[in-house]
Amino acid sequence: MEKSLRDRILVVDDERDIRTMLKIMLEKEGYTVETASGGLEALGKISQAFYPLVISDIKMPDLSGLDLLKEIQEKSPRSIVILITAYASNETAIEGMKHGAYDYITKPFQNDEIKVVIRNALEHQLLKEENLELKKKLTSSIEGLGIVGSSKPMRQLMDLIVRVSKTRTPILITGESGVGKEIIAKTIHHLQNPASPFVPVNCGGIPETLLESELFGYKRGAFTGATTDKAGLFETANGGILFLDEVGELPIPLQVKLLRVLQDQTFRRLGDNRDIRVDVQIISATNRNLEKEIAGKRFREDLFFRLNVLRIHVPPLRERKEDIPLLLEYFIRKFAEKYHSKPIKISSYILKELENYDFPGNVRELENMVERAVALQDSNIILPDVYKSQTIESIDTVALPFHTCEFPERGVNLPAILEEVEKAYLTEALNRCQGKKVDAANLLNMSFRSFRYKLEKHGLE
Repeated sequence: MEKSLRDRILVVDDERDIRTMLKIMLEKEGYTVETASGGLEALGKISQAFYPLVISDIKMPDLSGLDLLKEIQEKSPRSIVILITAYASNETAIEGMKHGAYDYITKPFQNDEIKVVIRNALEHQLLKEENLELKKKLTSSIEGLGIVGSSKPMRQLMDLIVRVSKTRTPILITGESGVGKEIIAKTIHHLQNPASPFVPVNCGGIPETLLESELFGYKRGAFTGATTDKAGLFETANGGILFLDEVGELPIPLQVKLLRVLQDQTFRRLGDNRDIRVDVQIISATNRNLEKEIAGKRFREDLFFRLNVLRIHVPPLRERKEDIPLLLEYFIRKFAEKYHSKPIKISSYILKELENYDFPGNVRELENMVERAVALQDSNIILPDVYKSQTIESIDTVALPFHTCEFPERGVNLPAILEEVEKAYLTEALNRCQGKKVDAANLLNMSFRSFRYKLEKHGLE
């Protein structure tokens, strides 16, 4: 909001001396002040112009301050109201606070106290306006970025995204695999400055030997094969955001280097002795419990505190199942457009089945499920047999050994059974993630290195 508009105040009081005194005092403070001799005159002015702050006496002959407050809340809900009362313990003023007044001041006035109350009220009003603008911006683009939902957890999440997007403080996003942590980071970037760099890196998806040079770059001759200078991802992200996905996968030596960047905003390329300064906001994400990783000496406590200045926890889909219909509608439109197919419908039977399913892979699993259904569906209705063939039957098949714990007299080969179960889960995870190994590893809550080892072990590489 422009300063000239933000600093406009309407003073309402039937006592001329009070109006004059407040007008002179507040104009000396740099505010633009208009006055009204009663509630009805004030309503006339409010209907013609916006006043961020209204200061009104409670007892007036034509319209009481409480009645004026109610009218303002209906006609100008963005305005903040401060009430004037002649008694410090006036129950009417307290009632006004309960009905939405920002504060009240008492007669006789203490000028310094009034100035503080008004300054705080206008700062509060400005914050409200900024939040409204950010929410409008978020609402207009949120579906395009992939955040969909109207449940209470999602509304709380969106409010938090709006608040944290005003700062370039380090942010840690936590949540299970598939909840959409990278989408949250992209949304924050969009709200801050979409023209600035956004550089994502999966800390578990790059071999440890290459990760350091990818992050920090290198000088020519730093190692065999370094034939030219190369900028790292920190330099690429300068002025924007570096998103460190699965930050819990970082090896300890790189955690030390990352800590230095967070502390000093400087680093060195491999093979260089010159410090490079950058302006980069670090947003990190993990599906691990970093507190447990610290206890196990796998993650540095000092780095955790640096990354965890602001935390956003993304709830799993099973905790916001009322969002499933909205997500289905969004994904159906998305993939119908991708595959140039006609819009399809979800039967009530399938919707009920989906709402009864806990989605261990969260939103990513639902998205993959809908994409398969849209790509393979022959009619304009997703039928129960299509849904079952893609979810229930595959889940039952994978879980079969746990439901048939029968012991023949000769006993069982438990290692072989566990091997088959492990292979089945690996295969199913790859299918659900369309062969994307990093996503499949996340779905199984495994590090990428462990996942790759398991694939080689079972001949699935």
